[in-house]
Amino acid sequence: MTEDQSTQCGFVALVGAPNAGKSTLLNLMIGGKVSIVTPKVQTTRTRITGICMAGQTQIVFLDTPGIFTPKRRLERAMVTAAWSGAHDADIVVVLIDANRGIDRDSQRIIDGLGEQNRTAILALNKIDTVRRDRLLPLADELQKTGIFTDTFMISALKGDGVDDLRTFLAGRMAPGPWLYPEDQLSDIPLRLLAAEVTREKLFLRLHQELPYALTVETEAWEERRDGSVKIDQIVYVLRDSHKPIVLGKGGRQIKDVGTMAREDLTEILGQPVHLFIHVKVAPKWTDDPSQYRNMGLEFPK
Repeated sequence: MTEDQSTQCGFVALVGAPNAGKSTLLNLMIGGKVSIVTPKVQTTRTRITGICMAGQTQIVFLDTPGIFTPKRRLERAMVTAAWSGAHDADIVVVLIDANRGIDRDSQRIIDGLGEQNRTAILALNKIDTVRRDRLLPLADELQKTGIFTDTFMISALKGDGVDDLRTFLAGRMAPGPWLYPEDQLSDIPLRLLAAEVTREKLFLRLHQELPYALTVETEAWEERRDGSVKIDQIVYVLRDSHKPIVLGKGGRQIKDVGTMAREDLTEILGQPVHLFIHVKVAPKWTDDPSQYRNMGLEFPK
């Protein structure tokens, strides 16, 4: 976007186990919401791009799904997207939950990077919830893996250490033109962003396995003359028994979800939003290639 050779630009992948705090860190880095966040694991399903400006440097972050042992087709697609993000990036930042330490999923990431002969930056996250005398031994143990060149202790939720990490990454970007306008936060299509926001609210309201058994598709998007936008969405669930749970008694549940999603989208888009959500049963949506395309995922064979 600029020919000024004093500029720098590069790609940084954020990888980690589910719920390590990648999306929280991304949103904080770029100063806006482009990746949904919930306390539940496996919230992020696709690779999300976030664009961070640090002076004359543009850092293009790739927020990836959590890496874990996949059992279902959708999970395989998510993990593939995560490793693809790590492969495509100039720098990999591995987030590790300081509470969980080196669990099975984190060890899988370390082993995977080792097999690819990739080094990474270590971001020990959630340090505000761990005693200091536990952090240094954990950091030392991780350094001994030989994967990490540098270590940062951060709290993506509170912002501790994040400025130092951003400054460090900016200093590692190569000279070159910016790839995006400096006021752009992401290249995520608006239809997908709207669907993700609604899915976030469903994740927050629903419990047990139901959030993982649904997907949201933005079916129609109409810009109106009064400056507002009309958005029609479909929530697909796997079973007939799921539909009344998503709707709630008298439709109260889906109404509350719609209200929360509409408020978020109004703020994100900067214009009034009219949001209409319908719930449909689609027993085989997880085997439908078009649903994977809608989510920005490759369909596993």
